[in-house]
Amino acid sequence: MIKKHLHIVVIILLVCVYGVKGQDVSALEGGDTPTFETAYQLAYDGKNTQANLMLGNFTKESPDNQEAKSLLASTYSWNGDYDKARADFNAVLSKNKTDKDIWISAIKNELYAKNYATALGLSNKALVHFQDDKELSRLKSLASSGLNELAYEKDGWYNVESKVETNFGIGKKNSKAKNALVEKTKADSTLLLRKTPVTEEKLKNRIAVNSSVTVFDQRFDPVVSSSISYKRQTKYGSIIPRLNNSNRLGKNGLQFDIDLYPKIAKGFYAYVNYGYSNSELYPNHKVGGDIYYNHKSGFEFSSGGRYISFATRDVKSITNSVGYYRGNYYFSLRSFITPGVDDKLTKASGNILVRKYLKDAENYVGVNFGIGFSPELRQFSSGDQILAETLLYIESQRLSCEYQFTSKNNLSSYRTNIGVLRQEQSFDPGSFFYSISAGLTYQFNF
Repeated sequence: MIKKHLHIVVIILLVCVYGVKGQDVSALEGGDTPTFETAYQLAYDGKNTQANLMLGNFTKESPDNQEAKSLLASTYSWNGDYDKARADFNAVLSKNKTDKDIWISAIKNELYAKNYATALGLSNKALVHFQDDKELSRLKSLASSGLNELAYEKDGWYNVESKVETNFGIGKKNSKAKNALVEKTKADSTLLLRKTPVTEEKLKNRIAVNSSVTVFDQRFDPVVSSSISYKRQTKYGSIIPRLNNSNRLGKNGLQFDIDLYPKIAKGFYAYVNYGYSNSELYPNHKVGGDIYYNHKSGFEFSSGGRYISFATRDVKSITNSVGYYRGNYYFSLRSFITPGVDDKLTKASGNILVRKYLKDAENYVGVNFGIGFSPELRQFSSGDQILAETLLYIESQRLSCEYQFTSKNNLSSYRTNIGVLRQEQSFDPGSFFYSISAGLTYQFNF
């Protein structure tokens, strides 16, 4: 008898369940005609699966319906399918960059997924279109907090005034979750670090001032150098005019220098340089150029050449480089090959750079090691500043360390470097001298 009653109760429950489900399905397949308003209401009532089905049909029938695409992306996000949501948000934002709500939803999707680096990047892009917006600034702060300190505000990245019901809660922090978040953050931070000279900046202008000194263990007086440059970023690329000054052997020399970084195509950009001086401390003319290809895998390749005209002779070099981003690290190998003219001997040098990025691409520490001879990596240099360009010396080994950090408001940055050089003297083969150099660079963005 008891078993009979149990069977009856089970049958009644199944009828009720399928009856309710049938009503929901009828709303989608028959009965009332589905509308966007219906899908919208379903989504904001927390019925994401039903809303998702309805919105999927809308977007197939009307591919240009950006409102439906945006809401569909939100339903993916609320269901935890962050990759699908990201793809749809990107498609909508590529055509419509003036809808603040879509930016906010896209940023929150990355915060749900704990992709703090991506969320921070989207926040910066959104603030270009909606400057000083309170909610976007709040989301940016939360993304930065998650990326740097793994700390959250009381309300997290949820808008407490929103009626949207999600499947997520703040939850309690624990050591396992925190450790997992650290590893995820390290992997995602690569997105921020792949920064090139043509990466679009929010602030388009930069002034940089550099000062450095090099002291020698014998024969030579200290070399003091300085430079001032101005960078202007345009939609076609960047232009950087620069004035270099060097004091050596009681003489002062000036050099006028300009760098261009034009955009070519997606993943491709170029470097072009020209310098002029009538001082014996610098070459009369120098011209250089490279073509860069930045692949999404993290590899970057370049190839180009240099031409330097000294008072006594001209020098031509072939340059090649390969770089690779791995997590928070960047590795670069660059070679300079100088075909011989008088002695028919080809001279070569190599340069290895290892850099670790900290909270973003403007904060890092690095080590640079070079060996050999080339017209651009020569004696009398401090960090990346060329102090005196002559053909006096031949073989050399160089080791330098660098550290760059930004101010609290990220408008200014400071870079320090210290290096040591061991170099053979051409007039006394087998005899070497040593030098130590140190420099400081200050940059201001506006």
